[in-house]
Amino acid sequence: MRYLTIALAKGRMAKKSMELFEAIGIPCEEMKEAGTRKLLFVNEELKVQFFLAKANDVPTYVEYGAADLGIVGKDTLLEEGRRLYEVLDLGIGRCRMCVCGPKEAREKLRHHELIRVATKYPGIAKDYFYNKKHQTVEIIKLNGSIELAPMVGLAEVIVDIVETGSTLRENGLDVLEEIVPLSARMVVNQVSMKTRHERISRILDAMRALLREQGGTAI
Repeated sequence: MRYLTIALAKGRMAKKSMELFEAIGIPCEEMKEAGTRKLLFVNEELKVQFFLAKANDVPTYVEYGAADLGIVGKDTLLEEGRRLYEVLDLGIGRCRMCVCGPKEAREKLRHHELIRVATKYPGIAKDYFYNKKHQTVEIIKLNGSIELAPMVGLAEVIVDIVETGSTLRENGLDVLEEIVPLSARMVVNQVSMKTRHERISRILDAMRALLREQGGTAI
């Protein structure tokens, strides 16, 4: 039997994802080894293997079939725009993608003024402003400390992930508009869904049942 391969986004999400897999009877003891440098983690008995990847790469691995399944944040799926099936909302890491800025920027948004928007997510920002708000903006791609952009005059607003909002408040910024709620999603390769339907369906059914018990959401 060929291994079923699952890609997980590195970090807290991977740890919580593995807790879910363990709860449905798919543990992977190799992943618990402290300081391991392994790249692939295997459950030989169940013929399942896991690997960790940067969040932005998980949809790529799944689209091209290097992984049958993947778990990654909705923000990454929206930004990457890969061809795959999004099958479950796992309820992990709930937060929001928002337009944020100083209070005075609210009027500029309301009147659809030409403004500059700083963000790590240019794809999401462009889709929101151009296709949903029909507002022309200049989008500036940044890689870190997005909150700094309005403070130093680089941009009027930012588009970023908001969890508690404490970092925004500390820097004199507010949530001005909410774009979309975010959380971890399970995705499936389109070919794998057909060729390995039985195995994948068993995992999805078990995960859905677990989420119902925990009060999660199935797509």
